[in-house]
Formats: sequence, structure tokens, C-alpha cells
Amino acid sequence: MRIGVVVFVGMELRTASRLDGIPPTVFTRMSALAVRTGSVNLGQGFPDADGPEAVREAAVAALRAGANQYAPGIGTPGLRRAVADHQRRHYGIDLDPDTEVVVTTGVTEGVAAALLGLVEPGDEVVLLEPYYDSYAAMLQVAGAVRRPVTLRAPDFRLDVAALEAAVTDRTRMILLNSPHNPTGTVLTRVELEAVATLARRHDLLVVTDEVYEHLVFDHHEHVPISTLPGMAERTLTLSSVGKSWSLTGWKVGWATGPAALVGAVLAAKQWLTFTSGAPLQPAVEVALDAHDAWPRELALDLASRRDLLVEGLAAVGLPCRPAEGTYFEVTDVAALGWDDADVFCDALPGRAGVVAVPMPVLYDTDAGRTQVRWTFSKDRDVIEEGLERLARADLTA
Repeated sequence: MRIGVVVFVGMELRTASRLDGIPPTVFTRMSALAVRTGSVNLGQGFPDADGPEAVREAAVAALRAGANQYAPGIGTPGLRRAVADHQRRHYGIDLDPDTEVVVTTGVTEGVAAALLGLVEPGDEVVLLEPYYDSYAAMLQVAGAVRRPVTLRAPDFRLDVAALEAAVTDRTRMILLNSPHNPTGTVLTRVELEAVATLARRHDLLVVTDEVYEHLVFDHHEHVPISTLPGMAERTLTLSSVGKSWSLTGWKVGWATGPAALVGAVLAAKQWLTFTSGAPLQPAVEVALDAHDAWPRELALDLASRRDLLVEGLAAVGLPCRPAEGTYFEVTDVAALGWDDADVFCDALPGRAGVVAVPMPVLYDTDAGRTQVRWTFSKDRDVIEEGLERLARADLTA
């Protein structure tokens, strides 16, 4: 049998215009750089240690028990019930697991499905910058107009006046993230009340990414914005098992909120992944039901690793505010004479054998031009090795 070869003559092969200007995700690029150069990866936020053994064994058991075909697109009944129970137990939020919970392939899909399901081309969406890079990418794919509100160094607090100025008569949604990646800010109840007031006044939807909800430190508290007066009916909440249970590779998350908003997510999700990992969903149910204390213990350990990283970065001339939550610290490399974080991060593997994440791509404005993100999600010996390498290197421009 002869196999034909199709040759396109005179045809320009290019990506669709909706992807124009969207670079490869910076996190993958910097992790690949770490592997290529043999550097310590203090950039991408994934832990060195896996989550609870019993949860991993539950996934194995599900595989062996035959959970290897399509799960329901909305998610298994057991996991949806566990998510609803989690929200009630931690925050007093009552949800119908049959209509107000949908399982997603991580929060990244949750964001994509929410924007595709709820935003029309030309709608304006207000978001905090720096932002997780998938937000900007999916807003562009959805045809939305993003209106950034900058969390400014060194404190990275919400500027309520700037938030109010960003809202126009074309605004459809506020895309929120707290605890905030990459700055480590946990929005206070007062800040969230300001967001809620604005959302109610202008009849806006709020999509809130709370993937780091359990990873808060010291005296700080995570407050879901949906618990504030008048917000439950207009808020879609996204979270996952990935960060709080150290299972980032599982990519099992959920969206919760009013049935109409959850239904919009499901309407888009069915054409993205259709369903999420069948044998992992019973295991995530175990994590939520039987290992509720695990994230609290992880947060205590992360706080000590945060302190280690903060002290070490200050010693090499990069002081920073201790993160209130998440996995991350932000430094300004202008303190070392650099005027471009991308150039600094490209040079860092050669100078020190360490990789960090440059933050300019996470801004629409130039406020992040010299800012760099570091992670303390790694084992202590990895952080110590990275800091020792930084201390031996010449980091000045």
C-alpha cells in the first residue's frame, strides 16, 4: 500500500490570530532552563515531596478497581459531595453537589472554562497584576479586554481607588486571586469588602481563584469573597487538590457557586477535556474527607521554609516582604543594579546555577520590569543549596 504525502505549496502555516502575542508559559520555559543547565529550580511552584501516601494509594486502588473509563463530565458524585462538604466545613458555604459543583482539570481549566462560558468578546474583565499568566492568555482567547489593577511593591496591597477607576460600563467581571500568585498577598476582609461593594454596585460577576486557600501563614486568614453579603449569587469559586495537598500533577480541581455559573463552566468544559481523571477523583475525595489536617501541617512547614528563603535572599542583597500565603517570594533586582528581570533571570543559571522566574510577562504595565519570583515549595536542602550558590556568585549587573 502506498502512503501519500500531502505537500502544501504557497500556503502559510501559522497559528490562529487569537493566539498572537501569547508566549509559551514562563513557568515551563524556566523549568526547562533549569533542567538544561543543571540549575537549582527556585522558579516553578511545585513541591519536591508528594502528598499523603494514603491518598496516593487510594488512586492506585481506584485504578485496580476499574475506575479507568470516563467519569461523569460534571465529576463523580462522591467528589462533588466531598467538595461541598469541604466548603461547608471550612467556610459555612452550603452547596448542592448536583448543581453547584463541577470537577475541572485543575484551576487552569477552571479559569479557561469560566471565561469561555461567561465572557463575550469585547467584555472588560478587571484583574490584579501581576497575574498568573493563563489569565491573560485565556482572556485574549475569549476576546475579552483586560483591565489590570496593579499590586505595587513592596507591600503589594490592593489600591481600592485604582480598582474603582478600572471599572467601566463595559465591565463584565472581576477576576480575583487570593492568596495571590505571585506576590504572596492574602487579601484582607476589608479589601475583599471593597471588591464586593464594587461588584454589587455595578452588578459584576466575580471569578475567584483560591487554589492556595489553605496555604496562609502567621496571623493571616483566607476569606472566600462568596461569604460576604450579596456575593454568593454572583461569585464562582475555583480551587483544587494540587497545591494544598502537594499533588500538582494530578490536575483535579473544582468550580463552585450558583447553578447558572457552574453550568456555564460545564458547558465550556465539555468541549475542552469533557471529563477529568477518573481514578484520581475517588482519591481526591479521600484527601478532602480524611486528610483535612494535612494542608495545615504543610502550611506550618512552608512558613519555616519561607523564612529560610527570605533570610537567604536578604543576605545576597535581595530583601523582600515575607509572603502572607502561597509558595512565593518577590524581589526587586534593581537593588543589584539590574534594569530588566528577564536579562537577570537568563544570566542567573550561568552566574549561580539557580533558576528563578522573571515577572515582566505577568504585567501589562512596566511595574514588574525588575521583579523576580522565587519559590519556597522545595525541600529545605534544595533551598539551602540554591541560597549557597547565590551567596557564592556575583549577582550585580
